[in-house]
Amino acid sequence: MDIEFVREYFRADRYLTLTDVVIEEIGEDFCRCRMEAAPKHLNAADRVQGGAIYTLADSAFAVACNVGHLKRGEDLITVSQSATINYLRAVQGGTLYAEGRKIGGGKKMALYRMDVTDEKGRLVATMNGNAYTVPKR
Repeated sequence: MDIEFVREYFRADRYLTLTDVVIEEIGEDFCRCRMEAAPKHLNAADRVQGGAIYTLADSAFAVACNVGHLKRGEDLITVSQSATINYLRAVQGGTLYAEGRKIGGGKKMALYRMDVTDEKGRLVATMNGNAYTVPKR
């Protein structure tokens, strides 16, 4: 699967584009995204806002869940049923990375884990997401 095809597909995700999330790497049930933390991503305490970190993790979740459907040309989409994030360290800026991967499940329901790290490889947050596959409409 060509990463440019996946990037082009997800350009339609206006929020991903608006928040400057970049898809860096893909694999079966896997994705790595990055975000350069800019002033627009900072909260009043000059730390990267939790919502920005969540958005990065959620973007990796979305791509990891759907890259297989795109690769196989399936008329399916996988959506989030629920997601829980745990913030482990505050960051003031720099580059953040999120890796999402399937850790279990079947054809319709699956569990994914997303790890967000800073540019030094330190764990910033972890997210677990429950995914559900449905036909595209």
